[in-house]
Amino acid sequence: MKKQQPQISEDKILEASWALLGEEGIEKFSMRRLANRLGIQAPSIYWYFKSKQNLYQRLANQISKIILEEFNSEGDWKEQLEGLAKTVRSVLRRYPCSTQLMMMTLPHEPDMIRFTNRLLLCVESTPLEQEQKLQAVITLTNYVFYFVLDDYQHQRNITVMLEEEGAVPSGQMNELLDSMSEMEAGLFRGMYKSGLFEVMGTDQAFDFGLKLILLGIEQVIKDHEN
Repeated sequence: MKKQQPQISEDKILEASWALLGEEGIEKFSMRRLANRLGIQAPSIYWYFKSKQNLYQRLANQISKIILEEFNSEGDWKEQLEGLAKTVRSVLRRYPCSTQLMMMTLPHEPDMIRFTNRLLLCVESTPLEQEQKLQAVITLTNYVFYFVLDDYQHQRNITVMLEEEGAVPSGQMNELLDSMSEMEAGLFRGMYKSGLFEVMGTDQAFDFGLKLILLGIEQVIKDHEN
């Protein structure tokens, strides 16, 4: 009796893609691995997605759609930008490698365009020039992307260290810092040993960086009005 092929669909492929990204990361992601996970031959996927980049585009579009669905668009320009930044971070943290996908793709999908347009609408009421409005939302978006990506990579590094060495080699770091002069590493050493670097990746760190960006935009608006 001929073995029946598993029923697949675009939604099932996207769902399996997220699961595979969560398990192996984007570095090891391939259409062949995805097909194995689905129990099908790799060419079957190309009936739905003509290339891996095309699949990445659709995954990024899905992320954009979720962000738009979860964003509460009330308040003035500053409250909207703050709310949107926090929503973007929240969504990206829930979907593995979604930050990389957003950075590796172009806004050539409907919801990606809607997401970018919504960002621009946040600052449309300000007196900034159009170029300044675009630069403001790009700066904000880049901040959120790189903040999430840095935290993601840090956690992966910790995981690798734990797997290879059984513990994070903090003792080696202390020895290295103690071997360096005050001029070379004094400030870094003080912050490291006092635990300040543990703030990295936290809500507190994110909110502080976001505040700096919003204050910067506010200052540019004041300068423009004067």
